[in-house]
Amino acid sequence: MIPGWRLAVLVAFPAWLAAGPVFGGLPEQVVRAFRSAQIPLSSVSAYVQEIGASRPIFSQQPAKPMNPASTMKLVTTFAALELLGPDYRWRTEAYADGPVAGGVLDGDLVLKGYGDPKITIEQFQSLVRALRATGLKTIRGDLVLDRSFFTLPAHDPGAFDGEPLKPYNVGPDALLVNFKSVRFVFAPNAAGDAVEIRAEPDLAEVALRGAPRAVAGDCADWRASLAASFVDHAERAEAIFGGRYAAACGERDWYVALLDHAHYVLAMFERYWTESGGSFAGGVRNGHAPPQAKPIATLYSPPLYDAVRDINKLSNNVMARQLFLTLATSAYPPPATSSHAAEAVRRWLVSRKLDFPELVLDNGSGLSRHERISARSMARLLAAADASKVRTDYVSSLAVSATDGTVRRRFQDEEIADQAFLKTGSLEGVRALAGYVLGPSGRRFVVVCFVNHANAAGAQRALDLLVERVYAIAAGAKPR
Repeated sequence: MIPGWRLAVLVAFPAWLAAGPVFGGLPEQVVRAFRSAQIPLSSVSAYVQEIGASRPIFSQQPAKPMNPASTMKLVTTFAALELLGPDYRWRTEAYADGPVAGGVLDGDLVLKGYGDPKITIEQFQSLVRALRATGLKTIRGDLVLDRSFFTLPAHDPGAFDGEPLKPYNVGPDALLVNFKSVRFVFAPNAAGDAVEIRAEPDLAEVALRGAPRAVAGDCADWRASLAASFVDHAERAEAIFGGRYAAACGERDWYVALLDHAHYVLAMFERYWTESGGSFAGGVRNGHAPPQAKPIATLYSPPLYDAVRDINKLSNNVMARQLFLTLATSAYPPPATSSHAAEAVRRWLVSRKLDFPELVLDNGSGLSRHERISARSMARLLAAADASKVRTDYVSSLAVSATDGTVRRRFQDEEIADQAFLKTGSLEGVRALAGYVLGPSGRRFVVVCFVNHANAAGAQRALDLLVERVYAIAAGAKPR
């Protein structure tokens, strides 16, 4: 028998019943985990809702503007899939600025970039091969770089966190090549008495000095043991390695951003043009493709959905910034600017009737101290993406629990493995998580949680518990 007062409540709130149960705050075990990490709930914003329901099952300061760290990539990539289309491809063009006769270009070779976020070594080599396939062998002029598709303020790679050589701090560029980075690979030789080092790409402008001693013992902090130093003069650089390297480390790699954009492209071109049998002795400068000319070779990127997968699963900041700037061209003629990109995203949100008044867009990657969004707005975005035509490409771009990307080593419980599709975010003082949790019967939930606090680095257990609790509810457990 139902007591009379309870029956009255049930009769009075049929809409509440139709929407499913509504619970305030966060699950008890999640609250305890935050407290254990000395993170006050005033520094937490969260929103959890079953897709199709009208109200959340959990929420905590849902409208509070928060720094979302890399989960901001969810906004950029959804906008890109809808505005540009999943099959969008960037191009990089090569022009002959001068007559070509007998395989000789009596003038400059111009490379024009359109913001491709991922020109790898292999793709750059394919552009060189395409040029050689035209019969071109000797270039008597310079390498001219047309980077005018983006207009950007001067970039200080050390401004964000004082780490100017970290690849994630590389600035966007219309002619970005290989993330402007060099991969140094370390491995003990077969005898185990020396350490071999190789650089990829092996550029003449990046000198490799010294070699660490091979030693026994644990790998531990192998990078610190190398006693490495890097000298970067924009047009040339040195990488110096001394110290020690434990044989137990096996093969390890270290990515370092060296040279400026122009000289990095020059170094790559000299390396692979010469390797292909071509001749070039010129310099590098910025300029423009000759007007009305047709390119003699064009490199096309993989489709956008591939780039979105890299951006979200691996949380690639440089690619996200390139994509964000490309969005500007969906609403404004080039050159692309950050302000035009932000406005293009806002227009798109308005067209989708998504009103996020607290949204602050800086570079679209989340590598920013200025970007803001609320947990409720992020949840609404995720719900809209779930109902969109690009749903499959969007959801498949997210890291899968216990399987790949940034959550490969998280959620090892057999039941939840492969059942959560998530984007994580991490900055000093920020931890974030957003995405989807799927139940065994097909129920789907959006989950968003942002932590902005000096102790945010200790929030992972609480965030994981939230996802685990949502999965339990999706599997039939009662919220609590």
